[in-house]
Amino acid sequence: MPGFGASAPITRAWSVGDYAAWLKKFIIANNLQGADVVAHSFGARVVFKLFSDCGDLAGKLLITGGAGLVKERSPAYMRQVKRYRRVKKLFPRYAERHFGSEEYRALTPVMKASYKLIVNEDLRGCAAKIRNDCLLVYGAGDTTTPPAEEGATFKDLIANSRLEIINGGHFCFSENAEAFNGVMNDFFEIYV
Repeated sequence: MPGFGASAPITRAWSVGDYAAWLKKFIIANNLQGADVVAHSFGARVVFKLFSDCGDLAGKLLITGGAGLVKERSPAYMRQVKRYRRVKKLFPRYAERHFGSEEYRALTPVMKASYKLIVNEDLRGCAAKIRNDCLLVYGAGDTTTPPAEEGATFKDLIANSRLEIINGGHFCFSENAEAFNGVMNDFFEIYV
């Protein structure tokens, strides 16, 4: 996707909607309408956004470690945000180097702006519009997108969905590839 991997850097902040529009154009340009889709984490956000209105563009959807919920901010989190803002006013370079996750600090300024747009959009409404058959696969030890929170919520929102929890964390598809491939093959009816 634009801004990731070996693609060219993006020149402005992209929202989930921007990525969904890009994916729609990609599917149509490559004549991939009706293809089954596998999406992980951020990719699930894009899938929820796109296929909430354009479900006919895809076949079945397999979401693993799917993200897209904005959770209630704890008082400790809000105190940390206030602390960051105070420090940033006085010592902006220090604040940029010492606040936020290591992953966030490594982003370019444009990708940081995109990140903020992306993680602050709650996609419950989009997920509730999905009509495609959907398998949600989460790792039992996933602390990034916990199955009891994210997985169960999306299971309740998406009409034609089921939730599978397998051993592993946020990357359960690679940490427990045999189990993941088993549920994926059953869902897509791939028999080898």
